[in-house]
Amino acid sequence: MNRSEAQQAAPSLPLAGIRVVELTHMVMGPTCGMILADLGAEVIKVEPPKGDGTRRLLGAGAGFFRTFNRNKKSIALDLESTSGREALARLVATADVFVENFKPGRMAGIGFDYETLHARHPGLIYVSHKGFLSGPYENRLALDEVVQMMAGLAYMTGPAGRPLRAGSSVNDIMGGMFGAIGVLAALYERRGTGVGKEVQSALFENCVLLSAQHMQQYAVTGKAAAPMPERISAWGIYDVFALAGGEQMFVAATGQEQWRTLCRLLGRDDLFADPRLTTNNDRVLAREWLIPALAETLAERRGEELAAAFEANQIPFAPITRPEQLFDDPHLQQSGGLATLTLEDGAQTPMPLLPIALGGERLGPRRPISRIGEHTADVLAELGYDAEAIAALDVISRDDAQTA
Repeated sequence: MNRSEAQQAAPSLPLAGIRVVELTHMVMGPTCGMILADLGAEVIKVEPPKGDGTRRLLGAGAGFFRTFNRNKKSIALDLESTSGREALARLVATADVFVENFKPGRMAGIGFDYETLHARHPGLIYVSHKGFLSGPYENRLALDEVVQMMAGLAYMTGPAGRPLRAGSSVNDIMGGMFGAIGVLAALYERRGTGVGKEVQSALFENCVLLSAQHMQQYAVTGKAAAPMPERISAWGIYDVFALAGGEQMFVAATGQEQWRTLCRLLGRDDLFADPRLTTNNDRVLAREWLIPALAETLAERRGEELAAAFEANQIPFAPITRPEQLFDDPHLQQSGGLATLTLEDGAQTPMPLLPIALGGERLGPRRPISRIGEHTADVLAELGYDAEAIAALDVISRDDAQTA
């Protein structure tokens, strides 16, 4: 499919006609590219001849590639070679957006830093995903876990004395989101100026934003925020409770009517009538004895019964769910929150989509996960390479070589 065909393939999507060249790995940069691709941009992922190393990760990284690289084309180029860099330069000349997330100095080392590309292509929007924005830390290497430790998130996740990273790559994913938001702003601005600009998104500053509420809690109260397991809750009822049969459920009552209804549903009108529990702030101060009292009552109730009653009466609640159970979540299944994604080997898997709907429609997969270099020949041919020149680059994947 050439570029004009790609533009016609999804004309209703907002970024149809925008070409993105993505030189990324791991999570942060690929997330940015995935969001732009889901929104309709033609995203061409540039991989080394052996493929993005993220494809081969084990353990906690085993799902990274398939999760953050849908709706993209793949070309393979050896950027250590002059010919590979020349091919990338020709590709970038056709792009609206260039996305990268490599360590400081890497892009300058191969001649694809912002200053070089902006001088050649003033309209190009250049997205750099970094560990830190400009400042004393800007040349440090960073990981999601590094910045969670530095920016207070691991401390707040606690418990006290045991800093704990969040259970997902929250900063990598949000960093990619902010990179994509920057692209959208720069594309809008370019409509009037004709000039692109550099967009920078960084892990550390992203994590500081996540900790901002706790910073301001200190500014307001003069008291340092306690780690989450020991925090002073803003709400009287806002906890995980053990239920009958070994289940657990989070239950909250943040307003007065919710408190009244919760007491009624649990048969604890005595608590609602207790003058020590009249307001939410009263209940916050009484948590030391109030929460055990509620826990004793809830320990005799079953989750299915409570869920039906709480949902019918607008009480915030949540069963404690493991990630693998989400494949069977009825809301995700019936609302279109999961879509079938075809993988590079032809297998299929349900995949969560972006948590947005445009005009009532979800943004689903439009193409399978690309094989390594699957689109190398097509993209290079569009750039003017003939078959001999493409073969000389020696970067077409084995699958392509067998089917060419």
